[in-house]
Amino acid sequence: MIKKIVIFALAVLGVSSSSGQTPNLAQPYSFGIYQKLSRQIYDQKSRLHSSLRPIFLDDSLLKSSADSIFNSGISDTIKGSWGYRKLLKEHLVDVKGDEFTAYIDFLPDFRIGQDTEDQNTTWLNTRGFQVGGTVGKKFSFYTSGFENQGKFAGYYRRYIDSQLVVPGQSYDRSFGRSEVKDWSYVSALVSYTPAKFLNITIGQDKTFIGDGYRSMILSDYASNYPFIRLTGNLGNVQYMTMWAAMQDPSAARVSYDVGYRKKGAVFHYLDWNVNNKLSIGFFDAVIWSQTDDAGNKRGFDWSYANPVIFLRPLEASSGSPDNSVLGFTGKYEALENLAVYGQFLLDEFKAKEFFKGNGYHGNKFGVQLGLRGHSAFKVANLNFLAEFNTARPYAYSGRTQILNYGHYNEPLAHPMGANFREILTIWDYAFKRWQLTAQANLAQYGLDEGETNSGKNIFEAHIQRLGNYGNTITQGIKTNLSFINARVGYVINPKTNLRLEAGVISRQENNSIATSNTRWFTFGLKSTFRDIYQDI
Repeated sequence: MIKKIVIFALAVLGVSSSSGQTPNLAQPYSFGIYQKLSRQIYDQKSRLHSSLRPIFLDDSLLKSSADSIFNSGISDTIKGSWGYRKLLKEHLVDVKGDEFTAYIDFLPDFRIGQDTEDQNTTWLNTRGFQVGGTVGKKFSFYTSGFENQGKFAGYYRRYIDSQLVVPGQSYDRSFGRSEVKDWSYVSALVSYTPAKFLNITIGQDKTFIGDGYRSMILSDYASNYPFIRLTGNLGNVQYMTMWAAMQDPSAARVSYDVGYRKKGAVFHYLDWNVNNKLSIGFFDAVIWSQTDDAGNKRGFDWSYANPVIFLRPLEASSGSPDNSVLGFTGKYEALENLAVYGQFLLDEFKAKEFFKGNGYHGNKFGVQLGLRGHSAFKVANLNFLAEFNTARPYAYSGRTQILNYGHYNEPLAHPMGANFREILTIWDYAFKRWQLTAQANLAQYGLDEGETNSGKNIFEAHIQRLGNYGNTITQGIKTNLSFINARVGYVINPKTNLRLEAGVISRQENNSIATSNTRWFTFGLKSTFRDIYQDI
């Protein structure tokens, strides 16, 4: 595999003719931070590749804007005491040399709140750290870790108890036996740029593909996973190959000694900037089990080491039992401050059945359509996004349980799995160190009734289905969800995103069996760059 990676790197170098170098500064993806860069990312005057994230923040098109975010409101004229500087304007430890830089920070996340549905006091006690830096011009590193205990609103706690994982974080060490949840969360990235237009990143983190809040292809919702990622930039073309190792606690164990079932994954994504306004992308992925249900080890399939070929034809030609998906992305910057984007995920497809419109179970796909912009109503720093997402029943599921398109009991794409429709909008505004965010989601989905598989739970094998025909989106127990979230925060230290923040969540979920109404008020001191999703 290493030999093929080197060959690919040389090929990239050989066909490249533009000047410049692939940026190198690694930092995990955060939707909130990227929203602040909307004007620069979606600029008709540039051809920045916007859909593969994280984007390197030392890219020449972003560096000055990213620096301004991490220095917002900081005055060089006011020196202050050591404590004043560390609290309000600097990293806790900051080393800068000609060939080496490093910083270290303490990242707390302390919150208190009230859940009106269960009449419970909620809280979160997180102690975290981050360490980052560079060595020369080609090497950077970043790691962060968080030790967490918390008590949450009823709907959030019930999700954790059912999946045994804190959404997007890690497994719950209480295993659903306590209302107090306990977990750790660690990210680690090493980024190396050995030559022009090629970056190699190794770590334990996430990759997000798309221009929206959600992704129907690959999102940052599931827990972190170890990976090696190669990214090549050839002018208007960006190409990514990633190999990852994942786990599936929901699959039956072969034995207690070997732990959770393991599976491998390989992802390819090609993004082409056709011109300054239009971008199109092509995606594929394959998920395979490292052992069969009898415990026989399969080992690594070396045909998947090829970093260039699209894998669906390869996987099909080899008679493989693996789960493969294809995807397509598109973005059009229609106006100076408005971009339209979309995605199409294809799991299985039979044209003959599709055009009959008979609800054939094998036509499994997902769709996203959205628009986003900045400077709404000519107000600087007012960003907006509106998005529609949907997935057919049984999309992302495999022929066997372990071959699902998921990791650690959570989907790799949309949090709702499959068999759903969703519309959402997000608005955020920044003024000096003040930040305001408003979000609204409406969704419909079909839950399983009894032992039946209605197609929402991607961790159930799709061979166990309601039927071959007549499958429709939201089949099963039709459930309606509304979610509204409003937050206001004041940034104390932009270097660490340390802020005071107050928020309220209004959530209603109802179907023919039950109704849940939640009002969740929170206030806290937060200093993290991670996304903790609550709109589930």
